[in-house]
Amino acid sequence: MKQLSLTDSFEKHRKKTRKEQFLEDMDRIIPWQGLVDAITPFYPNPQGAGRRPIGIERMLRIYFLQHWFQLSDPAAEEAIYDSRAMRRFVGIDLGTEPAPDETTICKFRHLMEKRNLGEQFFHLVNEYLKENGLKVNRGTIVDASIISAPSSTKNKKKQRDPDMRQTKKGNQWYFGMKAHIGVDTETRLIHSVAATGANVHDSVVIGNLLHGDEELVFGDSAYSGKGSAILEAAPNALDLTQRKGSRHRKLTEADREFNRKKSRIRARVEHIFGVMKGQFGFRKVRYKGLEKNRHYLFATCALINLVMAKEHLLKQRGTLQG
Repeated sequence: MKQLSLTDSFEKHRKKTRKEQFLEDMDRIIPWQGLVDAITPFYPNPQGAGRRPIGIERMLRIYFLQHWFQLSDPAAEEAIYDSRAMRRFVGIDLGTEPAPDETTICKFRHLMEKRNLGEQFFHLVNEYLKENGLKVNRGTIVDASIISAPSSTKNKKKQRDPDMRQTKKGNQWYFGMKAHIGVDTETRLIHSVAATGANVHDSVVIGNLLHGDEELVFGDSAYSGKGSAILEAAPNALDLTQRKGSRHRKLTEADREFNRKKSRIRARVEHIFGVMKGQFGFRKVRYKGLEKNRHYLFATCALINLVMAKEHLLKQRGTLQG
């Protein structure tokens, strides 16, 4: 825990907010040293006289705040000045130092994107969870969700983002990208991620969403008929994706019962998208270009896994401290 400032001692009637509790919990369970070590080889380390760069962990904490609270670079700077809980999480005492400015925050984000550290973080977090007893099991749920992008052409270049694509779902058109994920049936942790334009069919990337040791694969009807692709990626897997009817072949009552039973397991993936879009607010792309948003998606999925594993990790911390 951070040291209390002089101001804190005068606030006799403060109540700990949900934001404060969330940030305290995440502070305890995030493997800070491992993530810092991943950035260190690429972080500026000037020799001699001159101002030293801001510490990696502090910048990383700000970077995570941007994901959790949908903050742009300027908004992140302002939020730190505005929120006591965020200052405490970052470790800034305004009585002795200012918050990093938006340019510094932007440069750190660009460093993360350039070195593709979001994907590296995703794998490091999953390895950390495995070491703490949360292993990938023999079942995977695959699913995808559209992340919208601005469709307007009222900008300087008079054009949409060329990396984003249009697709129709039901009777409505969408413009943006797709987030594809493979989720473990038992732990509900994401083990595989892919990002494509919105026009790419869900089933196209199914091979990239399996780790290869599956015995059971669940998915909605968009993945129907992909049994050969599933077997190619996971030779021992049983295809339990939803059965799909057609104009010439209606679903039987046995098919509907099969779908109902499997839906109880397949529906677990919706919790993941609930955290991604509801809690983290990743309903719309954050940046222009598929590559930047792909990086953002990997970093987001790493943080989602930590949220999903939070109770398990906190219980371990409590046991260790006890």
